[in-house]
Amino acid sequence: MPIHFGTDGWRAVISDTFTFHNLRMVTQAIADAARSTDWNNGFSNPQLDPNAIVVGFDTRFLSDRYAIDVARVLAANGYKVSLSQGDSPTPAISFAVKALNAAGGVMITASHNAPRYNGVKLKAAYGGSASREQCRRVEVYLNDNEERGRGPNLMDYEQARQAGLIQRFNPLPAYYDHLRRLIDFDAIADNPPRVVVDSMHGSGRGVIRGILQGTGCEVQEIRGEMNPGFGGVHPEPISRYLGALASAISNGMGDLGLATDGDADRIGAMDERGNFIDPHRIMALALQHLVEKRGWRGPVVRTVSTTRVIDRLAARYGLEVHETPVGFNHIADHMLRGDILIGGEESGGISFRGHIPEGDGVLMGLLLVEIQATSRVPLSELVKELLNDYGPAFYKRTDLRLRYPVARERMTSLLVNDAPAQIGGESVREVNTTDGVKYLLADDSWLLIRPSGTEPVLRVYAEGRSETMMKAMLDFGESIAARITS
Repeated sequence: MPIHFGTDGWRAVISDTFTFHNLRMVTQAIADAARSTDWNNGFSNPQLDPNAIVVGFDTRFLSDRYAIDVARVLAANGYKVSLSQGDSPTPAISFAVKALNAAGGVMITASHNAPRYNGVKLKAAYGGSASREQCRRVEVYLNDNEERGRGPNLMDYEQARQAGLIQRFNPLPAYYDHLRRLIDFDAIADNPPRVVVDSMHGSGRGVIRGILQGTGCEVQEIRGEMNPGFGGVHPEPISRYLGALASAISNGMGDLGLATDGDADRIGAMDERGNFIDPHRIMALALQHLVEKRGWRGPVVRTVSTTRVIDRLAARYGLEVHETPVGFNHIADHMLRGDILIGGEESGGISFRGHIPEGDGVLMGLLLVEIQATSRVPLSELVKELLNDYGPAFYKRTDLRLRYPVARERMTSLLVNDAPAQIGGESVREVNTTDGVKYLLADDSWLLIRPSGTEPVLRVYAEGRSETMMKAMLDFGESIAARITS
């Protein structure tokens, strides 16, 4: 089965396509590509060490073993590898890439995917996801090596350690120091909330709790133990998988719930009543806080699948909004080119000024703690006030499992050519093909249909100015999607 890099790296089923052999072949291709001309696309860092690479891993089955094999291949190719001592959040590894002046990084994770998956996230020297061009180079070298029958170089682990080519390190201390410059811990200490952290058995376990020690916050953590099967659920911080967090809050363990995904680059939240607060609202609250409390200004970046509440906030503040395809790498492009205030996507990957161009569930969880501490009102009230001023907005996403991949070009052509004049009684005023096909309605409601870039799924997204409109669009989108996949 061909190996392709999708929206954020390569993911596959463990022991099916994700095998030690295939991982070594992919790592050899990464080693070859990282030595190619202008690997980091002109990223300027005079201290950059072209022979240094950082490797990290999450809590999935065999992730630690896979990471060691990645390090062995890289060491055999002459790279000096900084290998995480234990499972770590992806953003901590990404920050280490930049802090250690490395040429790149490899994170063994399948992020929010089902437990049977594992994967590789490739990181660039600037501390964010590798560009499309970098991923394409890896694929070119991978195919070329296979055609030539060239297997991976492989070095004995202990020999590599004795030669100084593999060094174990803890990425958290430097990451914590960085976060302390981005979050107002003094404000948190002045009015510390009671927080429940749901790490979903992922590599964010212990991280938020650890950095909040000493602030006066009462922090309880659930699902923080090692469990490679993630308790039988997808480690994705969305409402359907957060029953344990809702129960913890209803049992009085805290007034603010924070959930991070399998590798802690995504955030979800719950208010004091156990109501799920999705990333759309989290990003909107963050934008409002950064402008009104910190006095920050600058362009805002959101993906095509993210709420237009962001646009209405930005219009109030006189800020420019950039819309990108799904995938934080597109947001990172804007963050690298300019002084972006905040960037985020509906899946929970969000970052803001001063941080690396990488979605970070830990950072955004801490910012929510700061927001609650400084506002001195419950999260439910903050969301209610936000929607009273900039809503209403009712959002839902449906994922349709696919037997076969959807032909993206054919799907786009069909949906554009057969675009409806209206949906739910509102006229369609714009058809957007930034990523999939998005119908923007006259009342600012929207419907998006697009194939996932990480798994065999066709996604249907809808945001309506009323719940009735949202349901009408979702029904319409699902009926179209059924035709496409039949």
